[in-house]
Amino acid sequence: MAEILVLYYSRDGSVARMAQLVARGVEEVDGMEARIRTVPEVSTVCEAVESPVPGTGAPYATLDDLKQCSGLMLGSPSHFGNMATPLKQFIDSTGSLWLSGGMVGKPAAVFTSSGTLHGGQETTLLSMMLPLFHHGMLVMGLPYSENELTTTQSGGTPYGASHHSGVDGNKKLSEEEAKLCRALGRRVSAVASKLVG
Repeated sequence: MAEILVLYYSRDGSVARMAQLVARGVEEVDGMEARIRTVPEVSTVCEAVESPVPGTGAPYATLDDLKQCSGLMLGSPSHFGNMATPLKQFIDSTGSLWLSGGMVGKPAAVFTSSGTLHGGQETTLLSMMLPLFHHGMLVMGLPYSENELTTTQSGGTPYGASHHSGVDGNKKLSEEEAKLCRALGRRVSAVASKLVG
């Protein structure tokens, strides 16, 4: 089976819940499987060392996860209109893959969550796309043939799936947001399946 890497960082669990839905969409395509990975926190204390295995949730991503995947789904909360530092730090460590061209031609898409409705979702999605373009990936969004893009009252953009989690981060994904997460996973998975197959 070909694998799509669903790589995310989540502080309050909203992006982690989105990652699960994206992974479900990936696996709705025959012959495709999702590999879910996360990244460790960034410590403000220089001497602090994160355990190599997280206490809960998905395992930490490695460069091998990126090398082995047939496509990439990248997720982050919106931090002042940008991707979160832990995800950016991991992406900044992928220079060897850039030099070798290891990600060139693989399909990719992005997803995000923000505490407020206009909390920088679209700029966060765009900030995650930039390194994917540098890696030569085939960056994809959501087409308006996904009807939820025109009916959503919360998250959802043509740049990628998004979620309005509320200031406390406890707001559940709306039906439209959940459908768009799955649609994005299916879209990248379907393209990867054709490229691999």
